[in-house]
Amino acid sequence: MTFGAVLAPVQAQAQPHAPTTAAPPTVEEQRLDGAVPQEILRRSGFDDAAPEFTRALADVRSYRQADRLVAREGARLWRRAVDRAQGRGPAGGDLSRDDDRPLYWARLGLTRELRGWEPEFGLTEARRAALLDHLERSSRGQDSISYPSGTGFKRILVTGFDPFTLDRDIRISNPSGANALALDGTWIRTADGPAWVETAMFPVRYGDFAAGTVERALRPVLPQVDLFTTVSQGRVGRIDVERFNGAWRGGFPDNENVSRTETVPVSDPATQPQWTTTTLPYKAIVAAKTGPFPVYDHTSVTEIPAGGTDPVVRDDGPTAGSTAREGGGGDYLSNEIAYRVTLLRDRLGLTIPGGHVHTPVLQFGAGNTDPATGSITDPEFVRNRLDIIAQLREILEVAAAG
Repeated sequence: MTFGAVLAPVQAQAQPHAPTTAAPPTVEEQRLDGAVPQEILRRSGFDDAAPEFTRALADVRSYRQADRLVAREGARLWRRAVDRAQGRGPAGGDLSRDDDRPLYWARLGLTRELRGWEPEFGLTEARRAALLDHLERSSRGQDSISYPSGTGFKRILVTGFDPFTLDRDIRISNPSGANALALDGTWIRTADGPAWVETAMFPVRYGDFAAGTVERALRPVLPQVDLFTTVSQGRVGRIDVERFNGAWRGGFPDNENVSRTETVPVSDPATQPQWTTTTLPYKAIVAAKTGPFPVYDHTSVTEIPAGGTDPVVRDDGPTAGSTAREGGGGDYLSNEIAYRVTLLRDRLGLTIPGGHVHTPVLQFGAGNTDPATGSITDPEFVRNRLDIIAQLREILEVAAAG
């Protein structure tokens, strides 16, 4: 062995400990200073979240202290949003309590401050990333899923998403996120007895999904539950119970304006199926009178048939040996979360009911459709979101009894 070969590992080990400079804001964080996000924060009282976090960061003197702070403040933000949605504590402004957008924009305020923070003790790139990850998880309820002990009730898991397509209309809200806030830590009554609901929210970012954020959050808790459903915003005027989920990303840009067209990246790709299937009691859900929106057992997919080269739409699900191009929920992250969680269900050997529900598109009222001149809210917008939340609760009651 040469002298240089002996020294090389020592030199390599020293490099990761060098402090790094602050990172620039992300695409999502750059939207934060716009008039609409600032109005949403002001009219909900969440405009104090980032300034308070900044003041707290100024007193941090070690990485360990920083990690404790981001965990505490992330969890505090999540609980604050849940409490507001469920009518506890002050509303903080005139924005309706069911609104999911204050949490989204306030979280970005915290992550932007943390990304640009330059403490005296220095941060490596890896440690800054770990702090940001901890803040993301705690402020989304991902690391606080906890069911009461005991028997005689069912345990339900529900997920939601951030707003998306913000460059099309920055005012947008996501009813799946509003639903998660409304249901977290609540009891529902079903024909088969009581059930406790826990929820978590996920970002609309390909990179987080590829890094395993869904599996990391849900793998420890999925074996505990009796029912799960991932939820996202889908089609106009209808609710769909998606029968089939496909292993394909179609390239629609995410909230960072990143596009990915590829097979959904998962661990152990050698055993990765092209399709997974819902185990929700879709017949009972469709037959029940759950609310104003029609509910469909949605079976359409797009596939490349075995031996073929061109995509084909199948109204009755995939054929044997085909390659996925769209699940019932499309080829975006709503389909992907459904695919990932049902695949996790199958790989864990669970037989619990679970799948994906697409909500109606949340629309503004007539005359309030121009993103440049329209209001951030209106009575129809609020009423539609409340109707969606109420109907999803009814669907859960039916699914849990079924």
